Amino acid sequence: MGQCLELSAAVCRIGVYSCFRAFCCKGPPSPRTEYDVVCVGLTGSGKSSLLTQLCSESTDNIIPTTGADNIRKYWSRYYQGSQGVVFVLDSASSEDDLETARNELHSALQHPQLCTLPFLILANHQDKPAARSLQEIKKYFELEPLARGQRWILQPCSVENMDAVREGFNQFISLLEEIDQEHIPGRI
Repeated sequence: MGQCLELSAAVCRIGVYSCFRAFCCKGPPSPRTEYDVVCVGLTGSGKSSLLTQLCSESTDNIIPTTGADNIRKYWSRYYQGSQGVVFVLDSASSEDDLETARNELHSALQHPQLCTLPFLILANHQDKPAARSLQEIKKYFELEPLARGQRWILQPCSVENMDAVREGFNQFISLLEEIDQEHIPGRI
């Protein structure tokens, strides 16, 4: 049971549009496509907190995932069928954790099932004094050369600034919709 909870907290699949639209916007959601998105990130990056807050639920009972280092090897099992990736990183983490996050992001960006998908990279914990700037993250993670030709968004955020998270998801949904439009039969 504990292992299932750890796994679900470490890697979660969300219907991005329906969750975002239903919980964060006024009125009923318009009939639009749902997207199957995988959300990954290291322990403590804030995946559960951001998604819980995004869905207007209380973050009071969220506890950090334990044993997540062992779970990372199973991330790829959740990639199949995904239409996009949300990667959450702790922008105020230690150098060692940042290096691990960099390696995991590189691995995800190059994974055969994900390499053509759009990525939303949430640089979480921007409210902490040790947070790295977007330019530092972009350079350290080598996003420009690594993700060339891929569609990605790097969004600074924190649970204290959910407007930034919503903005990142709005841009991400636009990317997903744009890709859908490109794949409609008969379009050039």
